[in-house]
Amino acid sequence: MEKNPTGLKLVKVVDGGKHSVKGDQEAWLKLQVSPNPVFEGDVLTLQCWGGRNAALSQVHFFRDGKLFHFSKDNQPLSMGTATVKSSGRYSCAGQVTSGRHVNNRTSGTVMVQVQELFPPPVLSAIPSHEPCEGSPVTLRCQTKLHPKRLASGLLLSFHKEDHTLQDRGLHPELSIPAAQEGDSGRYWCEAAPEGGRVQKQSPWLEIRVWAPVSSPLLTLRPRPTGLTVGYGVELLCEAQRGSPPILYSFYLNGEMLGNPMALRGGAASFLFLVKSEQDAGNYTCKAENRVSEETSKPETLSVDGPRVLSAPTSTRNWLLPWLPASLLGGTVIAAALLGYFRPWRKNAHFQNGEDAGVVYAAVRTTPKKSEAKPAESSQQEEDFSVIYAEVRCPQLSEVPAQGLNRSSRTHQDPTGDHEEVLRQ
Repeated sequence: MEKNPTGLKLVKVVDGGKHSVKGDQEAWLKLQVSPNPVFEGDVLTLQCWGGRNAALSQVHFFRDGKLFHFSKDNQPLSMGTATVKSSGRYSCAGQVTSGRHVNNRTSGTVMVQVQELFPPPVLSAIPSHEPCEGSPVTLRCQTKLHPKRLASGLLLSFHKEDHTLQDRGLHPELSIPAAQEGDSGRYWCEAAPEGGRVQKQSPWLEIRVWAPVSSPLLTLRPRPTGLTVGYGVELLCEAQRGSPPILYSFYLNGEMLGNPMALRGGAASFLFLVKSEQDAGNYTCKAENRVSEETSKPETLSVDGPRVLSAPTSTRNWLLPWLPASLLGGTVIAAALLGYFRPWRKNAHFQNGEDAGVVYAAVRTTPKKSEAKPAESSQQEEDFSVIYAEVRCPQLSEVPAQGLNRSSRTHQDPTGDHEEVLRQ
């Protein structure tokens, strides 16, 4: 206390951060906070008191310097269930009536710190949140009450997505004896004190149950036998079961072909062209995921040889039998045309001079079957049968309207044989 020159005692009062000196006989204000200490879930109450039983009215409540409530007749202010966010610097102000004196007064500042009753729970999976299918999993919900509130117990519940797996109880664990792929999903737990108003949830925990891959099936398209060089082959590999992603790889006689392919569904495909007989052999594929791997049964691919291009069956059946006859017919026609357009004069013995204007062209010459000589007697005179086409060249004095003189004659071949020919 300090004394002024008049000898009166003075009291130092905190007033919004400012210090003022008031007379000892004047009233003062005090803000009372209950309970003390304050925990989450407690009902927080504020009461503004006037010193020396002074009457108080027109009370204002402040939090962190801002007005948040007004009470005309100074009733206790209930803040409801306290949370951590209720913490702050509180004060009050009002009119103090003492005797015939009415003064406006402000209380000192009270720091309210709402303490955490228990931290948010944490959900964990033991031994792992990514178990293999069929293995046991234990979910554990962990949190702890404040040491000053250990008398009240915590109730715990377990949930998956929007389903309750275990309602509130004192046991902090939930067991899954044999996890299945359908147990995969998001889990969370909740903690609440007995009879309390506080509920806290854990963060999401993603549980992923891994199903091992089944033995994959390898399929070759087209058939794996009788292929020739130049054919395209497709390998299809698929595991019917297994948690994705599944990694597929293909092998020829134990050596990997290309790069592995990771798929989240469906069959893996590998395409290649048969280049040589070295592409023949035993083909397999392997499927693997995070927990297991399996290899298919081998499929044997055989290569017969180079690919032979052939005409369609419907064309080949009728084309081949007629090919020799067509070639022979073409040869005869070509020879006839050549003889017609490029005639040559044949030496012959004529009976009279009427044949002076006749030109002969040899169309075909064949040896007689009965008198043909062997090849080794080529120096001897060979016997031929010669067929001629006789073309008569009209004289300038002849009239065109007379037409053609058609007759048949027998001429002697230079070799001495005789054949009947047609004269035109």
